[in-house]
Amino acid sequence: MTLSLNDVAPDFTAETTEGKIKFHDWIGNSWAVLFSHPKDFTPVCTTELGYMAKIKPDFDRRGVKIIGLSVDPVDKHAGWAQDIKETQGHAPNYPMIGDTDYNVAKLYGMLPAAVSGDPAKRTAADNLTVRNVFVIGPDKKIKLILVYPMTTGRNFDEVLRVIDSMQLTAKHKVATPVNWKNGDDVIIAGSVSDEDAKKQYPQGWKAPKPYLRIVAQPK
Repeated sequence: MTLSLNDVAPDFTAETTEGKIKFHDWIGNSWAVLFSHPKDFTPVCTTELGYMAKIKPDFDRRGVKIIGLSVDPVDKHAGWAQDIKETQGHAPNYPMIGDTDYNVAKLYGMLPAAVSGDPAKRTAADNLTVRNVFVIGPDKKIKLILVYPMTTGRNFDEVLRVIDSMQLTAKHKVATPVNWKNGDDVIIAGSVSDEDAKKQYPQGWKAPKPYLRIVAQPK
């Protein structure tokens, strides 16, 4: 299954380190980040899970829930959490899915439909494609898909930056320019006419080109 932006995120029921969840119910009216890793006790993901735990308050402030996934069983996650705390200073403080039947990985196109068998006998290389980030909106639609190679750690600060942009542009008819950070100037969306823009921004805007209308970030 190939998912695209604005597709409805597949719903599922799964066991997690915080009990059984039904994904859409768990999201509720929040935003959500679903991020996966190939296998427990893998080095790069150990650093990622620890960092995600460290910055969880930043996601909380934005109304974003975070949830991890591995094809290993939930009871193995608990042992890995101890290693993560010991080496990274923070243990996972968010649910981790135990996707032992590969259901979620297949629903989200992270493993081929033909995958089967005991996850304990699979290596991280076998699960090569299970290394993704999905950002899902309160409408349960997919807003962002990131796929990383095995040897490159993910940048979760970038995920926060993108969420800031998406939450802002969902509220206001603006777009964010290259390397934008919260508080920087924004661009009036092309769908807004100059006439309507004057009503929204009576103070005016900078326009180095007619199609490039720059204003301060709306509050």
